[in-house]
Amino acid sequence: MIQNMKKEWFSNIRGDLLAGIVVALALIPEAIAFSIIAGVDPKVGLYASFCIAVVIAFTGGRPGMISAATGAMALLMVTLVKEHGLEYLLAATLLTGIFQIAAGYLKLGSLMRFVSRSVVTGFVNALAILIFMAQLPELTNVTWHVYAMTAAGLGIIYLFPLIPVIGKSLPSPLICIVGLTIFAVYMGLDIRTVGDMGQLPDTLPIFLWPEVPLTLETLMIIFPYSAGLAVVGLLESMMTATIVDDLTDTPSDKNRECKGQGIANIGAGLMGGMAGCAMIGQSIINVKSGGRGRLSTFSAGLFLLILIVFLGDWLKMIPMAALVAVMIMVSIGTFSWDSIRNLKHHPLSTNLVMVATVVVVVATHNLAIGVFVGVLLASLFFANKVGRFMVVKSTDTTAEAGRHYQIVGQVFFASADKFSNSFDFREVVEKVTIDLSLAHFWDITAVSALDKVVIKFRREGTEVELIGLNEASATIVDKFGVHDKPEDVEKMMSGH
Repeated sequence: MIQNMKKEWFSNIRGDLLAGIVVALALIPEAIAFSIIAGVDPKVGLYASFCIAVVIAFTGGRPGMISAATGAMALLMVTLVKEHGLEYLLAATLLTGIFQIAAGYLKLGSLMRFVSRSVVTGFVNALAILIFMAQLPELTNVTWHVYAMTAAGLGIIYLFPLIPVIGKSLPSPLICIVGLTIFAVYMGLDIRTVGDMGQLPDTLPIFLWPEVPLTLETLMIIFPYSAGLAVVGLLESMMTATIVDDLTDTPSDKNRECKGQGIANIGAGLMGGMAGCAMIGQSIINVKSGGRGRLSTFSAGLFLLILIVFLGDWLKMIPMAALVAVMIMVSIGTFSWDSIRNLKHHPLSTNLVMVATVVVVVATHNLAIGVFVGVLLASLFFANKVGRFMVVKSTDTTAEAGRHYQIVGQVFFASADKFSNSFDFREVVEKVTIDLSLAHFWDITAVSALDKVVIKFRREGTEVELIGLNEASATIVDKFGVHDKPEDVEKMMSGH
């Protein structure tokens, strides 16, 4: 256990600390912007980001992943804040945490195995597009200096790593932010800075218990918001964990991550912060800047608090163009460019699932809806594909004056009609043998189809014999089938 703790916390101290500084700088404008979206004071988002990052470093299931206040969560809070105020938001944040902890104990994190690769790719591409679109307001109706600074920032980010020795020792996004800030201050450029985003807090967060009445009415008000926040937060966190798993080629504990997100949100709510979740943009910044362990997440939260409370005057000087350059780098690095090249090679169904996920997420700005649509489409395409693989082979058994049917494949709701329509009920034969040794019955729709086939043949005076039914299929057929239960057959034939 101690060895594992050393590996997760202290195996990459220098890289994690430097990455944490970069992430902390990138978190500030994001947290302020998300607070504005939710309709609360900037310190609500900043305190939440600090608290969530620090707590998740200890409780999360994915080392090196960054969690904080996010736009996806902020969008769900707008109505609650507008109609009931901040105190109800804090209460909803606590209940969100409880729901997420429960999800962890119910092992709902394991449901990620039902999300196909094409859905994950669509999610990643949509998020990359949204990250880029979020930078456009900073590049609209501005002077040429902003464009020059942004271009210079991108140049530093991509060219600095090429410098021998020093290029690999320092994260290029950090050099970009520090370098452009010094240049802007020295030149006295009149461009938008972090200080223009909103007032930074100058005190440490304190313990706050939501001042709401502990009644059923309060619960009814916050319940739908908390449920939505819990679902979106876990979904985005699980998807981000999967992406970071791929980037670092290491596994993560999804169910522990669910519990960790819940504990972190409860901590945020008690510190006057809003609910949050994993952030793919900041997580990628962390990984690209050399962050790998839990120390990077912890240091990001700690540096964030130090920066906003003790170094606020310096922080306000950072030009937004520098942070825009960093986020554009994240957008470019996040987008799966292989998915464009693979459109010609991948099956049409895979491409449709990916594109549909992208379109819905970008159109609605709701990651949960986009992923739901993607998973639904992927499931339908999969069911249709498996259903088409089911075949019924028919051979004439003249010696027995009968017919032998061999069923091959999976019989379930998508293939049940094909199964039923594969038999010739008008053929005059004395006996029909249905060989099920190469088939599997999955649901009551399949069992119902088998009942109809057997009963139709018997109605025509044909003897029916079922052979080769495997144990699992036999169990569901015995439980839900009626063809071998005379009283149920009589009811079925009479229409009752």
